[in-house]
Amino acid sequence: MWRSRLMLFMLFIAFAALVLRALWIQGPGNAFYEAKAVKGTQRELEMSARRGKILDRNGQVIATSLEAKAVIAYNDTIPKDLSDEKIKQLANLLQMREADVRKKLKDERNQVFLKRQVDPVVAQQIRKLEIPGIGLNNEFRRFYPEGEAMAHVVGFTNVEDRGQEGMELSRENDLAASTGKRRVVVDRLGRIVEDMGVLQLPQNGKDLKLSVDSKIQYIAYNALKDAVEKHRAKAAGAVVINVQTGEILALANWPSYNPNDRKILSGEQLRNRVMTDTFEPGSTIKPFTVALAMEKGQVNPNTVMAIGAKYLVGPKPITDTHPYPSLTVAEVIQKSSNIGTSKLAMNMPASEMWDLFTAVGFGQTPKVGFPGAVAGRVHPHQKWMPTDQARIAFGYGISTSLFQMARAYTIFARDGELVPVTIEHSPDYKPGTRVISAKTAIEMRSMLESVTEPGGTALKAHAEGYRVGGKTGTAHKVAGKGYASNKYLAYFTGIAPMSAPRIVVAVMVDEPTANGYYGGQVAAPIFSTIVSETLRAMNVAPDSAVKNMVQRDDAIKPGQTAPIQRVVLTQ
Repeated sequence: MWRSRLMLFMLFIAFAALVLRALWIQGPGNAFYEAKAVKGTQRELEMSARRGKILDRNGQVIATSLEAKAVIAYNDTIPKDLSDEKIKQLANLLQMREADVRKKLKDERNQVFLKRQVDPVVAQQIRKLEIPGIGLNNEFRRFYPEGEAMAHVVGFTNVEDRGQEGMELSRENDLAASTGKRRVVVDRLGRIVEDMGVLQLPQNGKDLKLSVDSKIQYIAYNALKDAVEKHRAKAAGAVVINVQTGEILALANWPSYNPNDRKILSGEQLRNRVMTDTFEPGSTIKPFTVALAMEKGQVNPNTVMAIGAKYLVGPKPITDTHPYPSLTVAEVIQKSSNIGTSKLAMNMPASEMWDLFTAVGFGQTPKVGFPGAVAGRVHPHQKWMPTDQARIAFGYGISTSLFQMARAYTIFARDGELVPVTIEHSPDYKPGTRVISAKTAIEMRSMLESVTEPGGTALKAHAEGYRVGGKTGTAHKVAGKGYASNKYLAYFTGIAPMSAPRIVVAVMVDEPTANGYYGGQVAAPIFSTIVSETLRAMNVAPDSAVKNMVQRDDAIKPGQTAPIQRVVLTQ
C-alpha cells in the first residue's frame, strides 16, 4: 500500500516540475530562449567588395582580385558528436592538420575562420560534407600576373586584403574596398534560408594605373637576372625614367620573389634596392662636379688640366686607375679622372657644391609616393674638411639611392631641368626645375657620350642603333669603419638617345665576383641591353648611322645555306 502511495507522490512531484518548467519557459524564461533561438538561426554576413586593380601604363592588369571563399566554423551550432571521419575529410580539403582543425572547432568563440582565401572548387567540396555549423563566405584573393618581374613595384596584400608592400601599401586608401553587411537566417547546416536585408552596402576599391610598362619592366628584370648569374653577384637593381614625362617606366630588382607564393620569403628578396638602399655613388657623381665648374665659367670642355700621378689633399693622396700628365675637362669625364674632378672641386666653395647636390635631390627624400624611399646623406657643407670636399667630388663621403641618381641625371637629359618623377600614369610633358643652364647640360651630354666611345671607360654601354651616353662608377663597399678591399658596387647611369633624349637608365650591381667588377665591365652591358630594347619597345627611331650588312649572293659558297639577311645599325 505504501509503495503505491510513494509512486503516486513521485508522479505528482514530476508532473508539478514539468508544469513549473513550462510556466517558466512561457513566462520569465521566454525572452532567454527566444534570444537563443535567434542567435542560432540569424547571422550577420559580410558582403565582400573587390579591391581596386593595378594596371600598367598600357592598361595591362598587374594586380587583380579573384573570387575565393572563407571557411567559417560557427562553433555554437557544430554538433558535439561530429564524427572523426567528417573532421578528417574537412582537414584534408583545407590542407590543414586534423589536430589544428579540432582545436579551432573547440574554440570558445562562436565564429572562427578555419581558413581564408580557399579556392571556390574546394569550397564546394566542403559544402557537400554537410557539416552543421560550417559556413562559406565570399571574399577575394590577390593575383599578380607578372609574378617576380613586377614584385617590387606592385608589392602584395595580406589575408585581410590590406597592402603590405609596394604600391599595394602606398595606395592602400584608394585601392581598399569597403565590405558590406547583411542579416540572414540559416538552417542547422548553415545554409541561408532567408535574407533579412542589407545592413551596409559594399564599395569596391578604385583602380590604379601606373607609369610602368610591363614590357620594359620585363626587359630590365631579365637583364639584371642574366648579369647577376654571369658575374655571380649578390644583387642588382635598375630604374628607367621617361625624361619627357618624368614617369618611371621600369623599376626592377634582383633577387625578387613571387608575390603569388610567399611561403618562403626572405628580407633580401623583399628589399627594393632601387628605392631603399643607399650607397656611395663613385664616379657617377663626377658629371655634377664638372658641370658646376663649367656653369661657374671656370672651365669649358676643352680646358686642359694638369693631372699627374697623385693629388694630395689630406694625408692620403688621390690617384687615378691610369695616370695622365694632362687631360681636357671632357677627357676628365671620359677617362673618369679622380684627380681632375678633385682639382675642379677644390677650386670652388663647398657651399656651391652642396647647393647643387641638394638641388638635384641628393639628401632629399624623393616625393614619388613609394614606400621606403630614402633620402641618402649629404652632410652640411660647414662640416666638410678639404679632404671631404675632394672625395665627395668623385663620389665618396656621400650616399644616394639608385633612384635619386637616375632622377639627378635628368638635368643633363632635359637641358638643365630637373624633372618631377612619378610612378603613376601621367603621359603629359612635365615642366622641370632649372638647375643648370641648357648650354652646360648639352656640353655635358657630349662628354657623357664620349664615355661610351673609343677611349672612354664604357664601350660596353654601346646600344646597337642608338647614340648613348653616361658615366660608369665603381665603389668599394663600406665594411665596419672602413671599406672592404674586395667588395665592390658597379654602376652605370646614362641617357639615350643622345640626339633627343627620351630615357635615363641607372643600373647597380652589388658585389660582382666573376668576370670583372668595374662599372664599365658589369653595369654598362646591362644599360646597353635595357636601352636598346626599351627604345625599340617605345618605337623610338634609331639615331646612329646605318651600315648595310646584307651579304651579297655571290658570297655564298655552293652547298651553303644562305644566312638570314639583316641590317645592323652602327655608330
